Amino acid sequence: MVLALVVNHFVPVLSPAVVAVVSGAALANLVGVGERLKPGLRFVAKRVLRTAIVLLGLQIAVPQVLALGWRTVAVVVLATGVTFTLTPLIGRRLGLTPGTSLLVATGVSICGAAAIAAMRESTDDSSDDDAASALSVVVLYGTTAIVLVPLAASWLGLSPTQLGVWAGAAVHEVAQVAAIGAASGVLVTAVTVKLGRVILLAPIVALTSYRRHRHAVAPGQSKRPPVIPLFVAGFLAMVALRSTGLVPDVVTTAIPQVTNVLMAAALFGLGTGIDARILVKGGRALLLGAIATGLVGAVSLAGVMLLV
Repeated sequence: MVLALVVNHFVPVLSPAVVAVVSGAALANLVGVGERLKPGLRFVAKRVLRTAIVLLGLQIAVPQVLALGWRTVAVVVLATGVTFTLTPLIGRRLGLTPGTSLLVATGVSICGAAAIAAMRESTDDSSDDDAASALSVVVLYGTTAIVLVPLAASWLGLSPTQLGVWAGAAVHEVAQVAAIGAASGVLVTAVTVKLGRVILLAPIVALTSYRRHRHAVAPGQSKRPPVIPLFVAGFLAMVALRSTGLVPDVVTTAIPQVTNVLMAAALFGLGTGIDARILVKGGRALLLGAIATGLVGAVSLAGVMLLV
């Protein structure tokens, strides 16, 4: 966890979450994890993860997102919805497992590592290796976008506002979006648009979880899952609280750092469950990630050129 924060400090493009997953996987595959550590790692991979997702909501103020205007909001919703819907269908045609396809769709269309972790926690058909494949997609293509998106925007003649909206609507990780925004002078627009995508985490995860659990319940069985996972409800509650404007500035300033620490700890625990031997065989997952990244990029670019 400390390593993840240190690396992020010197290389801001690499979010603590991504570094933590890689570190956990490296420890498990190169050294091994003792049995005495496994209960604690399972705890942080579940309980601490849920807490981090809840606190993530305190970074998002709905009025700031809505202030971008309906056109920008429409670009975000359309690009996210199309990518999340079509990616699992494409993954099925490529012969990937439903779990891998779902997590790649979630990570690419919403907000990278945090979204992948939240979706995996909410559904029963995704493994650590599915999550590892999806995270490799986020790292590879999101990092590539830091270079390609500004170059493509310059070649296409996009205005600074259009570049900010496109980066926020198309690039995977908040850290990657911030890198593009800072280098291009559109940091506020890009990150605000990105946080607008993060809001969609709650309804998409809740709906997916409900549908999958509902179909898994046998006929005549009375027990039903909650309509929305508790930690997702907590995320929405924190978004609502932040949107009231009542949260003190000292809290909103500190929350991103606290969330980064908790998310890094949780994803380090997740990383220790990854089998690198399976990950290196994930060529089809990388292909799906390329297709999904191209899809979210193309749909959001079309929206930006038509509406923004």
